[in-house]
Amino acid sequence: MTQAVAGNLSGRSAAGKTPELFELKSASLSLLALVLKTADPAALDQELIAKLSDTPDAFHHDPLLLDLSQLPAIDPVEAGSEATAETEGATAMAHEAQGQLSLDDGATESLAESATESAADVPAAAPVARVDIAALLPLLRRHRLQPVGVVGANAAELAQAAELGLAEAPDEPVRAEREPRVQKVVQQVVKEVVVERQVEVPVPAQAAPTVYVDKPLRSGQQVYAKGADLVVLAAVNHGAEVIADGSIHVYAPLRGKAIAGARGNAQARIFAQQLEAELIAIAGIYRTSENPLPDNVRGKAAQVRLDGEKLLMEPLGA
Repeated sequence: MTQAVAGNLSGRSAAGKTPELFELKSASLSLLALVLKTADPAALDQELIAKLSDTPDAFHHDPLLLDLSQLPAIDPVEAGSEATAETEGATAMAHEAQGQLSLDDGATESLAESATESAADVPAAAPVARVDIAALLPLLRRHRLQPVGVVGANAAELAQAAELGLAEAPDEPVRAEREPRVQKVVQQVVKEVVVERQVEVPVPAQAAPTVYVDKPLRSGQQVYAKGADLVVLAAVNHGAEVIADGSIHVYAPLRGKAIAGARGNAQARIFAQQLEAELIAIAGIYRTSENPLPDNVRGKAAQVRLDGEKLLMEPLGA
């Protein structure tokens, strides 16, 4: 059944008489991830204002993933304290009913059984949401961020997200670099007898392609080099975005955003003839223009690379 559906994703009728109304194709999207460490919307708002005050145009309604994996856990005992109190009250009522003396023994037993059943009907404490996602959405949109999904959420938070139209994103591990393939070669040596000997010869993986852009990129434009390096031969202006799974080379002023190693390649680098970027990122480690670039690289030919969890910026030709 799955194959039948996949084969008719173009929107064409069985008779083939109606025109195509749609197509479903696989697509990839580069996302920013906001790793929440507090559930306080006011504190988060103040922190965003402080960090983005110098760069109000850093984001242009960019798609955002809410990462809730680092939010502190809620003690289930505290979360279920009200349910526990209700259960204890019902149990106490049952004991009190059993201890009463009555001329009508049947009425006493009925009251005790009713109280016991009430205590048993109290449900166990359900998972509690650690953050009010509904309160976060307008806050983030004010800062020109567009939440589209959540990751690291518990059951209650996933229910909130579904009601608000947010998707559940899987935890995608960082992919390791591809190791060279080893091809087995059988070599025959003919003397008096034929001897087969297996020799393992490492065959390097085919080099990734390179994407070239030879026109200036204006605000709002984005180029993504999937599985490749990106070479830009013209200016990347403010508000433009260049993304690559490999390295990025800009042989012109780089004033917009540059995101290299978008799929976790920590060996990727960013090269610019004139480094003035409003945001630079490699394998998820990023820096915005709220932290001014060092004098030895600002407006000059420079490269950016990762050293552990830190971005290093170095002048070229020094």
